[in-house]
Amino acid sequence: MPEVIFAGPDGRLEGRYHPSDDAAAPCAIILSPHPKAGGHMDHRIPVAMFESYKARGFSVLRFNFRGVGRSVGTYDNGTGELQDAAYALDWLQSFNQNAPFSWVSGYSFGAWIGMQLLMRRPEIAGFVSMSLPTNTYDLAFLAPCPSSGLITYGSQDTIVPPEEVERAIEKIRIQKGTKIEGRLIEGADHFYTDH
Repeated sequence: MPEVIFAGPDGRLEGRYHPSDDAAAPCAIILSPHPKAGGHMDHRIPVAMFESYKARGFSVLRFNFRGVGRSVGTYDNGTGELQDAAYALDWLQSFNQNAPFSWVSGYSFGAWIGMQLLMRRPEIAGFVSMSLPTNTYDLAFLAPCPSSGLITYGSQDTIVPPEEVERAIEKIRIQKGTKIEGRLIEGADHFYTDH
């Protein structure tokens, strides 16, 4: 899996990229947890997402947000990190011009950034959001959600209580023609410890 450096809005961004053997494969980006809480592209959950897409034949990119690892810049309260994600998707799509569609996946803070990116990029066909922080960030921008996807959350999550996630899922399910699946992971906490 090649290490890549690509241009971001505030300087270089560091990532890991797996190109599919199929030139017409779909592509996906993976977004990491909160940079101020130790989030980085080599966290076990983004790595597991990356490997899952890779196994399904996708071209896939995970990267560090600004100020993490060798990515240049400083934390920008989500605004700059959303720009980082847009640049990452642009970079990925430039190497996968025959991809029929793109997906975005994120964990916690990365899930929130991914949902914002989804609203700004109509070519994103689907998403996976793990531990979406529905009680920390305003998700009103998602009603209705333009793409189908999966939101996973833990039954033992004390950071984002399951009932908060369930309420948010119901609000964003109103778009006709899309399917938003909520999947409760029994016994899982916010970090999917032992899962």
